[in-house]
This record gives sequence, structure tokens and C-alpha cells, in this order.
Amino acid sequence: MIVDDNHMTRNKKKPKHKNTPQKSVKQGIISVLQEDPKKLMNIKQIAYRVGMVKKKDRERLQQILDEMVEEKLIAEPKPWKFVSLPKQGACPEGIIDITKHGYGFVSCPHFEEDIFIPNREIGNALHGDTVRIELFRHNKGKKVEGRVSEVVQRARIEFVGVLEVSDRFAFLITDNPKIHVDFYIPLSKLKNAKSGDKVVVRLNDWPAGSKNPFGQVVKVLGKAGDHETEMHAIIEEFGLPYEFDEQVILDAEAIPTSITKEEINKRKDFRDILTFTIDPEDAKDFDDAISFRKIDDKTTEIGVHIADVTHYLKKESILDKEAFRRATSVYLVDRVIPMLPEILSNNLCSLRPNEDKLCFSAVFELDVNALIVKQWFGRTIIHSDKRFSYEDVQEILETKKGEFVTELLKTNELASKLRKQRYEQGAFSFETEEVKFKLDNLGKPMGVYKKIRKESNMLIEDFMLLANKQVAEYIHKESQKKFPSVYRVHDHPSIEKLANFGRMATKFGYQINTADDKKLAQSFNRLLAEVEGKPEQNFMQSLAIRSMAKAVYTTKNIGHYGLAFGFYTHFTSPIRRYPDVMLHRILADLLDRKNQSEQDTLESKCKHSSEREVNVESAERASIKYKQVEYMQDKIGETFDGVISGVIESGIFVELIESKCEGMIGVSSLQDDFYIYDEENFCMKGHNSKKTYTLGQTVKVVVREANLAKRTIDFMMVVE
Repeated sequence: MIVDDNHMTRNKKKPKHKNTPQKSVKQGIISVLQEDPKKLMNIKQIAYRVGMVKKKDRERLQQILDEMVEEKLIAEPKPWKFVSLPKQGACPEGIIDITKHGYGFVSCPHFEEDIFIPNREIGNALHGDTVRIELFRHNKGKKVEGRVSEVVQRARIEFVGVLEVSDRFAFLITDNPKIHVDFYIPLSKLKNAKSGDKVVVRLNDWPAGSKNPFGQVVKVLGKAGDHETEMHAIIEEFGLPYEFDEQVILDAEAIPTSITKEEINKRKDFRDILTFTIDPEDAKDFDDAISFRKIDDKTTEIGVHIADVTHYLKKESILDKEAFRRATSVYLVDRVIPMLPEILSNNLCSLRPNEDKLCFSAVFELDVNALIVKQWFGRTIIHSDKRFSYEDVQEILETKKGEFVTELLKTNELASKLRKQRYEQGAFSFETEEVKFKLDNLGKPMGVYKKIRKESNMLIEDFMLLANKQVAEYIHKESQKKFPSVYRVHDHPSIEKLANFGRMATKFGYQINTADDKKLAQSFNRLLAEVEGKPEQNFMQSLAIRSMAKAVYTTKNIGHYGLAFGFYTHFTSPIRRYPDVMLHRILADLLDRKNQSEQDTLESKCKHSSEREVNVESAERASIKYKQVEYMQDKIGETFDGVISGVIESGIFVELIESKCEGMIGVSSLQDDFYIYDEENFCMKGHNSKKTYTLGQTVKVVVREANLAKRTIDFMMVVE
């Protein structure tokens, strides 16, 4: 007889008698499963715990388990593996993620894996809704699936899309491909919108048995395809707060702009120490600066000076509440939606050159090996001597000529050593290519280029990472766990995702070593270095990043896996990130020996910040995708080189090497053979020719269509 060793050591009692009444057996099964509500147990484990270990008893137990699943007393997330259901209801509850193909997955805190929901079982749920589901299995041995039994809470009630008007009614075709249904709009609810307009529609009702939800137009954005209309559609679609309320602006304008002598006396004065900023050429808000001072032949002082936003942003003020609501600035392709009003972000808090500015600083004395000899944290006043762009500094580093060349070369040398230390400790070197657009006066993309990170970018990044790491560690140690802090954490990747990435890497001749964290990081970094400049570079980098967990804000520190840091936080960008504002206040309370006042709400604020970050990243990607589609509109019929970036049953995704624009080749357009999707090998195979199209493969494509309304690009394969 095979039993589970964990249960053998945990439970030394002899099995109960086999003739236990069925009602008692069911109660016993529920009790066993509720001991560890998230643990899946197989029939052998349950049999031993309830005393039904003989073959005849086991057959009876299987029948009872099947009955309990049908009665919704327990669940069967995987074939022949059982788990208790949440005590609050018979059906598990979670958030539904509906794919553009119409089927979905429900993420339930109670289950280890997401529950698959077929198209026909979605019911009246929409993407992102909180739903209650029933679990079922069609045939023995098949994967367990779910059906939506109730929509508990709508994720949103307003949707953006293009209006199609007929003689008797209208429909909204949403921009979001994950909204799998069109909205029925009565002609009386159009608000004067015309066919082809981009509009915002509010969901009013979705009657039982009706194929489509009912809605009404609440805002007309303009004609679909117009630049301003489409950018505002993205803003509406992702719920971005575009303008500040009048009272927020008035409060910002009322903030005193002068720095008093009393305030200066409270701070460490760095105005006589060489200080400079390094930012993009078009930056307007400078929230970090570096100071440089030679202590002696072996020691250099590097100060990381961060705008003291909290000096102006008073806790629980209207300004503060608005900053928290936004949580982060948004960088769309043609505009910035700031977290703070311009008078703060571009004026009072911005570390502009030749002006006295208030800062919160992390100051380090580093030896010749970039090891910390001494560190100090506190409030400062600085006076930036120079505003550098990344391009300015890069030229100085390469030519070894220019203003402050000695200081910049030494700063870069120390930064390089910090970077090397990080990689030796097991940090990952993720470098993704960022797409930028050259726009004309009307916002039309005239060109696409890839933003390349060079030494000047990494110089600043290395010192920002150092400050974030050391501040997190300092707060943890000095507070002696008396109150929580804000951490930026990054969990270990799942074994399954790593295995999938390893399989794909092997197909391209690369190896991933999963023996331990350090060897995994080293092999990842080696792979990322080897793919540089090759056609599969962006594809492999994207796959590598997707194999990792998502970094989040929380008060529960588990370290940062990707950076190989035991403690990490965000301290260096309070102008554009609210978690940095929270962190500044925590550090101030600690330095001033005050009791922290946000203990009870800190975790919920972290959760809100993480959710807003994800939403904003989606909006930024949508704006890039829109401009990529717009850029390709006058390229219809042209041929480009690309790399296969995805393969699904309905077609092949291709990313163009030059512009990084991604489009799809429908499987039905592959006319030279009948192609079959091979999920296991990430490829499409020709039935007769055995020709394959696989992930990472270089191909030639012709642009067939660029649909702005749907934000999609269609390609045709060039068969050679």
C-alpha cells in the first residue's frame, strides 16, 4: 500500500473502522481537507486519513468524493485531486481573465492553478470581473473546468470603442480585445454620436438570456483614427485621470516657493559640493542628482540626492490624496500624465541647475572597490551645478573630454564595480529594447527607433539601486521591526515557467542552469549576452522576462530575486511614484524618532500602487501599439524581415526586426499547405510538406492591413 509520508509522520492513529456511516465519512473528508485548505490531496492520502484503506473501501470512497464534488461540498481542481471549498460559499470566487479568443481563466486565492472557463460557460461575465464559478468535469480523466454562476462585482461599467449605427439600433465594438461581446445601444441613447465615432459607453444592463449587454453613450471622444481622439480613448479605456481638479491646482499654487533660513538650518548643506543631474534630453522633472567629493586617495563620497517631495506634499492634504489616487505618472508616446501638478513636478521639486533645492539624501563613502565605508541618510539642501543629458555624459565617457570629466570617469568606474558586484551575487541582467517614435506636429509617427541603454544610463541606475537597497536595509534594521516599511519585492519564478523557458532556450542552442539561484542568474545573463544583435534577441529577452514573477509593493519583505538583494525598496522617484513618497515619510519618522502613523493602511496602499502600476503599463503599451499600427498604415504592400514572436492555433505573430512592430499572419492565409498547430513545440507544421514555422524563426512578410480601430497589423507570409 502506498501512502503519503507526510501524513504517516503526522498522524500515528490507526485507521478507523471501514463501516463508518456515509454522512460521517463526508464530514471526515471535509475536516481533513480543511486542515490545509490550499493543499490538493489525492484519494490515497484522504483514504488513510479517514480510515478507508482497503480496496473495497477505496471504491466506496471514490463514489463519495464524486458525490461531494457534485454537491459542491468539495472541489476537484485537477483530476483525482481534491481540495476543500471556501467556507463562505459553495462555489469558489475569483477574478476572470478573458482572452481575445473568448475563453477565460479564473484566478482563485483558494486554488494553486487558474480554473479554465470555456467560451460557452463565460455567461454574463466581462474581463476583470469578480465571479463565482461552479467546477465540473465532462468525462473521467479530463481536466476540470468551470462555469460562471454569478457575477459578484463588475471590474468596470464604462467601455471605450467605435460606434456602428444602423437604422434601428447601434453597437459598440470595444477597443479592448478581451471584451468579447459588443454592446447594444438604443438609438435614443446615442448622445448625438455618429457611426464611426470613438465613444465611451456605460453598461446599463445585461438581461438573462440576452446575447449582448445594453449600454448608453456617455461621452463622444471624436472620429476614430484621429490622433487626439485615439490618445484620449486610451486614457479613458484605462481610467487615467487626465486633468487635475481646480482645487488641486489652487492648493499647489498656494505652496510657498521660498526656502526659509530656518528650514536650511535643519538640513545638511551640500551646496558647495559638486552636484549634477543626468536625464533624458527631453526630461522636465529631475528628481535625482549625484554629488561627488574626493575624501582621500582611497575614498570617494557619492551622494544620491532625491527631491524632498514630502516637504511640499503634506500628508492627507487634497494634493496628497490626489497623488495617491494616481499612484504613478503615465508616459504615453506623445505626452506625460503626471502624478503631481506641474508646479511641483517641473518647478518646486525638480532639481533644476543653479537653484537651491530641498532633498532627501543617501550619502555613501566608497573605497576603491566600491564597497561602503560609511553611509548617512537625511534631509539636505543642494545646488546642482550642471544638467547633463545621457548623450552628453556618454560622449564624455567615450572621448574622456569635457566638463567634469575626471569626476564623471571616477563615478562611472565606481558604478561599474557596483554592477559587477551585483551580478556576482546572482542578479539578472535584463535589457529590453525600448521603442520610441519621431512624431510630427500633428502626432503622426514619421519614424521608429530603438532606444539603446549605454554606460551613462547604467551609471545613474547603479547608484539609484544602491540607494534603494541601503535605505531598505537601514529602515529594517533601525526600526527593529517596530513598524512596517514599503518594500519592492520580486518572488522566485515558478518551476513550470522556468522549465518552459529552458525548453525554448534549448531549441535555439542556449542552456539554462537551474541548480541554484546564482547559477540560474549566471546562465540567464550569459544567454542574454549571447543573443545580443541576433534576430531572436528581443524575442528571447521577452520570454526570459515573462518567465519571471512580477515585482510588487508590499510591507512583507521577501527580497528582490532579480536583483539578488535581501532588501529593496523605491526611494529615488517620489515625483512620479507614490510608494517613494510613502517610503520618504517612513524614513523621516525613523530619523525623527516618531511613531509611524500609517501602520494599518500601509499594505492596502502598497496593493493600490501595484495595481495602478500594472494598469499604467498596459496603457503605455497600448499607446505604443497604436502608434506602431499608425506608422504601418502607409507601408501596405511593403516587405519586411521579421521574427516569429508567437504561435497560436489561429495564426503566427511576427515582430519586424527594424521597427519592432508586431502583426499576425492568419493560419488561413498560409496557402502553400494545410498547417496544424503543434502546441508542444511552439510551431505550425505543414500537413504535406512538413514545413514548420516556429518561435524565433526569421521570416519575410508583406504588410496586408493596419487597422487603427482594432490596433492590429495583418501580415502575409512571403514563401521562398
